[in-house]
Amino acid sequence: MKHYIGTANPMSGQYSAQASFTARHFSWKCDAAGVATVTLNRPERKNPLTFDSYAELRDLFNGLRYATDVKAVVVTGAGGNFCSGGDVHEIIGPLTKMSMPEMLEFTRMTGDLVKAMRGCPQPIIGAIDGICAGAGAMMALACDMRFGTAATKTAFLFTRVGLAGADMGACALLPRVIGQGRASELLFTGRAMTAQEGLNWGFFNALYEGDELLAKVLALAADLADGPTFAHGMTKTMLSQEWSMTIDQAIEAEAQAQAICMQTQDFRRAYEAFAAKRKPVFGGD
Repeated sequence: MKHYIGTANPMSGQYSAQASFTARHFSWKCDAAGVATVTLNRPERKNPLTFDSYAELRDLFNGLRYATDVKAVVVTGAGGNFCSGGDVHEIIGPLTKMSMPEMLEFTRMTGDLVKAMRGCPQPIIGAIDGICAGAGAMMALACDMRFGTAATKTAFLFTRVGLAGADMGACALLPRVIGQGRASELLFTGRAMTAQEGLNWGFFNALYEGDELLAKVLALAADLADGPTFAHGMTKTMLSQEWSMTIDQAIEAEAQAQAICMQTQDFRRAYEAFAAKRKPVFGGD
């Protein structure tokens, strides 16, 4: 969960301002409302990932744990596609020449990107058009919500290159989203899930026309950024932690989480706005 740290707070120097972050291997921007957009932007190759972009994305999402100026994140791709996965020439080729310890460092780095996305407190929304394959599919899966178009094709195609479907947390995350049987089919066969299947199975929250996808997702992100961001961070934390809890443990954990949220100024602001019949203005504290 995330709490607003003002400049007057003596700890403010320990919290990074990510809104002004300058990316080298993808596009990054953050508006005044705190809605950030990550755009994978190698459209001529359908936005594949490289060793450098993996690491930079991992570091960005890890940094967002300490950023109080970013309230919601949109992840998308340029040129009508999301991401074609790891670059065949810049990643796959070099991997075939690496030693086992070197390969393990790479696979741990890719998994660290997913862990960083799941661990950052801001809601992450995927705007996913066109090709969404391999590591790109895992980035989409790591988002909190996903929106696509009729043209979106999502493939966990690791088996197509002689690898296990167990990559970057796929065997843990995908069954929780679409069910064990459906996940097993996609991970064993590597076939593309159609957009309609993704919608029917719960992978996508909704499908939009291609020319309205990003605008719709940005509007949702703006609504979230305008809301009680400390409470949003708590929701994301509990959604993750409760996977390994019993029902009794989850109910107790949520009782404690909600009691913490009831101590925030946002809870008081919401009550006062309701009493005054006006829209609350949340501050994230």
